[in-house]
Amino acid sequence: MNKLVKRGISLACSALLLLGFSACGSQGNGESAGKGHLVFQIWDQGQKAGMEAMAEAYVKSHPDVTIEVQASGWDEYWTKLEAAATSNSMPDIFWMHSNQMFKYADNGILADCSEIVDESNYSEISVENAKGSDGKIYGVPKDKDIIGLLYNKEIFDEAKVDYPDENWTWEDLENASQKIYDETGKYGYMAYSHDQIGYWNFVYQNGGQILNDDGTAAKYTEPATEKAMEYYIGLQKNDWCPTQETFANTAAPELFFSGKGAMYYAGNWDLINLCATYPDMNGKWDVAVLPKCPDPAKGDGRASISNSVSYATAAKGKNRELAMDFLTFLGSEEGQKIQGESGAAIPAYNGLEETWVQTFADKGYQLDVQKMVDMFDYSVKYVNNPSRPSWEPKVEQAMLDIYGGITTPEEGIQKIQDLVTEAIEEE
Repeated sequence: MNKLVKRGISLACSALLLLGFSACGSQGNGESAGKGHLVFQIWDQGQKAGMEAMAEAYVKSHPDVTIEVQASGWDEYWTKLEAAATSNSMPDIFWMHSNQMFKYADNGILADCSEIVDESNYSEISVENAKGSDGKIYGVPKDKDIIGLLYNKEIFDEAKVDYPDENWTWEDLENASQKIYDETGKYGYMAYSHDQIGYWNFVYQNGGQILNDDGTAAKYTEPATEKAMEYYIGLQKNDWCPTQETFANTAAPELFFSGKGAMYYAGNWDLINLCATYPDMNGKWDVAVLPKCPDPAKGDGRASISNSVSYATAAKGKNRELAMDFLTFLGSEEGQKIQGESGAAIPAYNGLEETWVQTFADKGYQLDVQKMVDMFDYSVKYVNNPSRPSWEPKVEQAMLDIYGGITTPEEGIQKIQDLVTEAIEEE
């Protein structure tokens, strides 16, 4: 097994416990691809019902097929998937995150899905995240995500602060946070250390980059990037922002829904589960677009990081033909509509965003999730390259060292630049 596979797959999630799924997937001509049992593995328990609904729809037209969807945690999923890849015992269908796509695709583990994916049907970001280094498509686009600002309306009302709107800038975010803290003693914006859900958004809003366009060079020490990272890290110096030590003990969502913090950034994939987990908070919180940079080095100051997941199958799977047929269904307009209606994720299929939005209204959840969809107009593709599994954990630790005062921001960002550069050169 190539060093790429051995090196990074232990990021994690219990996908192999997911073996067994009752499969469905029509080919457009309504013909069955044959009999069989498919194992469908995912890493998100909250999306299991949506995946099962898609499987049930496929099985209706393929009565000789069964599909069992099994969900596990993120870390366990990737540990088990790595073991399965090493032993050539991959599940029939599984999710593939963009973080791991290059590793699995470039090592010949994934089946080429180029012939069953019509790129024009999906968002460009979703298609690009499904490709290997050779430009071929190794997964069927599943969804597309985006980052938004969640805010607690009750805390805003208590502090007599206007709710966030599309005109908000970083300065408004700070000013509101300060007033909320002064008036209520509660946290304002909770800036925890994270890339996609945190500082990356600020970097691209300021016109910076994490990597260059083709992912072959690190750009952390580019002035626009470094300035935005220092700004984001510096937010923790305010009384209204929890420390990273606080976040290590109590996550931002817990602080938010317990009424201790007024704002934090979250991905759209969390919303349906948050609504179900905190029913008593319905109508007491909402979603806003991300505040923009007031004086960007370039651009208009707007950006929100967008990523996606793909459905994949093994290149040498024992149920390859049936799996490919089910994959075709999962990527079809019919299949993607079912996913959207489940509220599990925003479909990658163009024009089906409303199916996800409508789900919240149908369930009586008082969230303006259209704000999430609106940000796709200025979304920025999730940062990725083949060496990411190597440099990502090192960058995360370097960021924590900056927060902890072990290194200065300038020293830490230079270290990150060097770490990523070294990983790229070793690839």
